Amino acid sequence: MGVTCSVIVPVYNEAEVLEQSYGRLRTVMEGIGGSYELIFVNDGSADGSTGILRGICAADPHCRAIFFSRNFGHQTAVTAGIDAACGDAVVIIDADLQDPPELIPVMLEQWRAGKKVVYGKRIERKGETAFKKLTASVFYRVLASLSETEIPTDAGDFRLIDREICELLRNMPEHNRYLRGMIAWVGFEQAAVEYVRDERAAGVTKYTLKKMLRLAEDGLVSFSSKPLRFALGSGVVVCAVSAAAALLTLILNLAGVTEVSGLYFLGWALMFVVGLTQIFLGIVGMYISRICDEVRGRPRYIASERIGFGEAGKDGEE
Repeated sequence: MGVTCSVIVPVYNEAEVLEQSYGRLRTVMEGIGGSYELIFVNDGSADGSTGILRGICAADPHCRAIFFSRNFGHQTAVTAGIDAACGDAVVIIDADLQDPPELIPVMLEQWRAGKKVVYGKRIERKGETAFKKLTASVFYRVLASLSETEIPTDAGDFRLIDREICELLRNMPEHNRYLRGMIAWVGFEQAAVEYVRDERAAGVTKYTLKKMLRLAEDGLVSFSSKPLRFALGSGVVVCAVSAAAALLTLILNLAGVTEVSGLYFLGWALMFVVGLTQIFLGIVGMYISRICDEVRGRPRYIASERIGFGEAGKDGEE
């Protein structure tokens, strides 16, 4: 008998909230009825999450667990869950309970109505700093303006995807994955479910500023070539400005304005060009770095242990 719904839960040092998260998910899924599975992906946790997951899986036959050999990152953990999921509908939700499991039945209703993707759209974010809210808002809008793909704003990874979308994602080979962008890229009929994002039920966020910047970089580089075209256009502008400054200097000197030294303009123009060159080398470097990651051909993740799968769900490591 097939599984109607798979729920993927990436876990990284969530011992304080893990049992509560499991309890709410189980209550919701039992209330829905039908067959389901809860897939926990332990992304190299260093706290008590591993032991808790072993206990949960031993007590509940609906639960499965994948244990990474080290921390590979949130997007990779979700990818491992997608590789292993068997459900006709696949839900992605974090363990911290900021995204309410009680919204899953609403998503399933939309899915049964024909939507291939149902994503959660945050209308309010509780318990987050003004800096986090501001940077998130700016990032979503910058990405929307630069990306060739229309990616929904104010939407994270909390969403439901159809089996067909799941298979398409499994066949996408890239290593630096920005899943919300990849899901938007495949198209199909998508719908939003608005909700208020709660504070964490316990613990602290594992998404540091460094990790958020890395995710933003993956989103921009993976779904937009505009930074490269901007570099080319800006180079043309800089050359034009430098040429105009040199011409102006020549005219002023010919006109007898001797206090205007050509070295003055030359110095500023040189500094400007050098600064822009460094920026553009960095932009090109980001793209080259991604090319290197793909060429190496390393597995996206390594699972040291699996519980509840048998021989299934190993695609991501091939």
